[in-house]
Amino acid sequence: MSITGLPGQGPVRAGIPVDDLSAGLFTAIGILLALIERQRSGRGQWLHSSLLQAQIAMLDFQAARWLVAGVVPGQAGNNHPMAITTGLFQTADEPINVCADPQQIWERFCHAVEGEDLLEDPRFATDKLRSENGAAVVEAMTAKLARRKGRDWIEILNQAGVPSGPINRIDQVFADPQVQHLGMARPVTHPILGEIDLVGQPVTLTRTPSRMESAAPEPGEATEEVLLALGYAKAEIAALREKQVV
Repeated sequence: MSITGLPGQGPVRAGIPVDDLSAGLFTAIGILLALIERQRSGRGQWLHSSLLQAQIAMLDFQAARWLVAGVVPGQAGNNHPMAITTGLFQTADEPINVCADPQQIWERFCHAVEGEDLLEDPRFATDKLRSENGAAVVEAMTAKLARRKGRDWIEILNQAGVPSGPINRIDQVFADPQVQHLGMARPVTHPILGEIDLVGQPVTLTRTPSRMESAAPEPGEATEEVLLALGYAKAEIAALREKQVV
């Protein structure tokens, strides 16, 4: 949280539970690694992950900046903490993401926005100088981008080889043609809610693709099925229900 948010704003939480999700993913990866190793050694093993381990691992280069160079990263807002020409820039109608780094892409950006004057500015001549003059280069880039609407710039910049993209709301995400092509909204029938969409799997297997045949059961809906699978007789389950154990 100390690296998220605007400079001087104070700690800001992320919009999703990053450590909870990451710990589950790292654990799943660990299980796969253990299974592969077992094929070689014939031996099983315990594996361990935690929210804390996952959170530190997900700090990635920010953690490495401290361990390698002794740098304590601060809040950088919507700017990249190391590549100042990569970040969120306001256009005539909306902010867009732009990556104008390294040098070759910076030059493409300048030509695309008719910013030859930026190329001639000695403060912006190299990656190092642009970083040292961060506030000035961001102001100059924003002034160029303020002349057109965001979606126009996205098309222009991408055609010029400058990575850029919109800041989509959730409804816009699922309306995006690529998201629809990937099938990230999967229709299911819920016993109470009726026909709904759920978030699809982020991995696509060509031979054994994932299926989403039903929504999750309501609390207690599958109790009898689970207990039968565990070896309980129907009379025993009825007795447990009578005692309000289940």
